[in-house]
Amino acid sequence: MSRFSPLALIAVAGVLLLAACSRGSTTSTDDMTMGDPKAAVKMVEYASASCTHCATFNNTVLPAFKAKYIDTGKVHYTLKEFLTPPNELAAAGFLTARCAGKDKYFSVLDAIFRSQQEIFQTGDMRGVLLRVAQSAGLTESQFNTCITDETALKALNARVERAIKQDKVTGTPAFFINGKSVGSGEISLAALEKAVAEASK
Repeated sequence: MSRFSPLALIAVAGVLLLAACSRGSTTSTDDMTMGDPKAAVKMVEYASASCTHCATFNNTVLPAFKAKYIDTGKVHYTLKEFLTPPNELAAAGFLTARCAGKDKYFSVLDAIFRSQQEIFQTGDMRGVLLRVAQSAGLTESQFNTCITDETALKALNARVERAIKQDKVTGTPAFFINGKSVGSGEISLAALEKAVAEASK
């Protein structure tokens, strides 16, 4: 899984400080969300763009959960960005999704998760991410600027620090419904449905 050659993402390595000595604060307004903010059930997922278990959840469980609960207004979903090795892929993936814009964020992240195995197998992180970025309307120049944006990298690192401090998250994916942990790692649709049902009582 770590067959990457270091790419021209020098700023990523220089700025990301996956710190244990974090000074977190309240939930960031920069978190990406889907669904009705007024929904009684709030689901939070901590995910990393480089996490294979997160990709499995995205590819096999989230579509059905989204159709049944998020799209129908029953659940408000928040994705909190986290960084797991290889950190440069996680960071570049999230920055690319954000540069595409809020309306395209989840579709770009979905494309990255679905291309994850290709990245691991070929080692061509930059090439695959560039292809995803271009499919979302970004030029190569915009992509290059995006993944080396030190201000954006520092903001991402701050969000990760808050995750470590606020919810003691140490790995991904991690799931919370109405503030209560409902599991980590690969979680089934049935387990999420049970948690939603309990939270809806």
